[in-house]
Amino acid sequence: MKKLKLILASALLITGVSAATAIITNAMDKQKNPFLSEYDTPYDIPPFDKITYADYLPALKAGIEQQKSAVEAIAGNTEAPTLENTIIALDHSSPILDKVCAVFFNLDESNSSPEMNAIGEEFYPLLSKHSDEIAMNPRLFERIKVLYDNRDKMNYSKAQRLLIEKSYESMVRNGALLDEANKSELKELNGKLADLYLKFNKNLLSATNAFSIVVDNKEELKGLPATSIAVAAEEAAKRGLEGKWVFTLHAPSRLPLLQYADNRDLREKMYKGYTTLASSGEYNNYPVIAEILKVRARKAKLLGYDTYADYMTANVMAKNVANAEELLMQIWKPAIARVNEEGAEMQSLSNKEGNTFTIAPWDYYYYAEKVRKDKFNLDEDEVRQYFHIDNVRKGIFEMAHRLYGVTFTEMPDAPKYYPEVTVYDVKDADGKHVAVFMTDYFTRSSKRQGAWMSEFKGSFIDGDKVERPIIFNVCNFTPPTADTPSLLTLDEVETMFHEFGHGLHGMLSRAEYKSQAGTNVDRDFVELPSQIHEHWAMEPEMLKMFAKHYKTGETIPDDLISKLQAASTHNQGFTTTELAGAALLDLQWGKLTDTDNVDVEGFEKAVADKLNMPKEVQYRYRSPYFKHIFGSDGYASGYYTYLWAEVLDTDGFELFSEKGIFDPATAKAFKENVLEAGGSDDPMELYIKFRGKKPTPEALLRNRGLINEPAKPGNINTPEGK
Repeated sequence: MKKLKLILASALLITGVSAATAIITNAMDKQKNPFLSEYDTPYDIPPFDKITYADYLPALKAGIEQQKSAVEAIAGNTEAPTLENTIIALDHSSPILDKVCAVFFNLDESNSSPEMNAIGEEFYPLLSKHSDEIAMNPRLFERIKVLYDNRDKMNYSKAQRLLIEKSYESMVRNGALLDEANKSELKELNGKLADLYLKFNKNLLSATNAFSIVVDNKEELKGLPATSIAVAAEEAAKRGLEGKWVFTLHAPSRLPLLQYADNRDLREKMYKGYTTLASSGEYNNYPVIAEILKVRARKAKLLGYDTYADYMTANVMAKNVANAEELLMQIWKPAIARVNEEGAEMQSLSNKEGNTFTIAPWDYYYYAEKVRKDKFNLDEDEVRQYFHIDNVRKGIFEMAHRLYGVTFTEMPDAPKYYPEVTVYDVKDADGKHVAVFMTDYFTRSSKRQGAWMSEFKGSFIDGDKVERPIIFNVCNFTPPTADTPSLLTLDEVETMFHEFGHGLHGMLSRAEYKSQAGTNVDRDFVELPSQIHEHWAMEPEMLKMFAKHYKTGETIPDDLISKLQAASTHNQGFTTTELAGAALLDLQWGKLTDTDNVDVEGFEKAVADKLNMPKEVQYRYRSPYFKHIFGSDGYASGYYTYLWAEVLDTDGFELFSEKGIFDPATAKAFKENVLEAGGSDDPMELYIKFRGKKPTPEALLRNRGLINEPAKPGNINTPEGK
């Protein structure tokens, strides 16, 4: 979506809720709210063309009232509590709310606007308050507690028992055991957090879009690929700056500049622009973070935990902070040792070129690429000629077909929330509908940075009714230009496979219960399906299927594949250190007990110093733009999960490597025990059912080339996309 006029944006943001309310009042007289009736669309895809800004708040309020009535009926039921009349009934108590939240949440992330921001100022607090009322409902809790206390006496299946235990634990973790005064305080804290997350995200998106580098001399662009120059020229033209080049902080613009630009000053300007993002001025997130930390610490204490990190790790695979830190430190030590080796290689190459400067952080991407060319004769710009986005997409579909028997057929007339979105009907080997899958791949100013998977509708089985999901992937890939199609980098190829892995977890779910379906699993298990599918991206057998030269149609040659294999562990010291460093910083934030007068920048530096972080490496995300942990509580004290899951995915993929990457029996075991199972069983038990044993970190260290054992043949790890 194009940026709206500043006048409109300012007016809406100033008037806030009143503006949103005015829109609603006027529009409701003119049309029926789509959220309040059945969708008349294929597979219940939201009718995006009929949904207006005016529909969200009335639908939210109607959904809240609907669920209030349903919860009141459940809590006031005079019959003895059963799984069906209590927990399952609660699971299905919010059909309107599910619909409106799915659309609003997802479009607020992928297609934001000033109007959405204005609505969000009322939407999120209302929802937070409503969620608290349910979580702390004493009569509802008593019914769930009866089921929990008697779970050993009943003949429940493993999934049913887990459903009861998770329901009970969730209510306890959300304040059900608190007295009324503390419940009231917890509600207030949750409301504050909802407001702070909203502010953090608005600041981040605004700060990202506010920064740009304008170049008016083409000589300054030496070293950059023609595609990157063309994208920068088109961005300049959009801004009325014809004849110039504009670079932004979005990854397809930022990363090529850091990786290829010969102009060191230009690299430094981009690097500092990114690492100081949302750190000062109008969109400064430092005070927002300080307040988030204060509220989180109080919330944890209120709920009986010493720290917020203790609270967030108590109900996941890791079980506690110490276990998460132990794993990270096993990876950290060999990673920083490798960084020192990589830095020495880069410095030596720079010195040979006649330079007198010491390698700085803004030189790292640039000289890492130079070393790769020098050592392996591998030019990433050459490689990306074989990664036309449409071919890579065909590749992920072929992988899914060979492994799991599913096919993808485009639905050109299906509703979509943005013109660039593509919609597919997913069917199994018998031709039965499995899911709807959508892709939204290109960067735009209305979309937050990064890549993610989400759903517009989940799946469940309720008697004879089988609900199948609507899943979508959002990325920020290099867009096509007038002269060149979208050619993906190695990082972008890996990211497509990664997010598609999440998508398969959602699409192939066969879990009976709504709250256990798809990606509704422990936080440190959810990245297993995404990360294990990254491994196929650079497998020679897989590459031969989809890596075709965008001009000639030639299949990627064997010598280029060999170069990719030889360079598979190149720069892994850097990528591992910045990822593990961010994970360790996240845990330190969560362990903080003294939250008065927090110096965010000083704290980051202190953690880096304690870790002896190499000076050339920065955290993958500095706190002001660390959306994973401060834009919500989704990955707070949980960013370690990417590396935790990598222990699982590298160990698991070694089984595929041994048996064959498309071995039917191995694929069947992974599909049944991981993808289809969702959260219906203990995650480690599910993994053991698939793998036959518990994982160990050695496979991860082998894969990244951080121990003196060769990686398994074909086990190629490309740059991180987390």
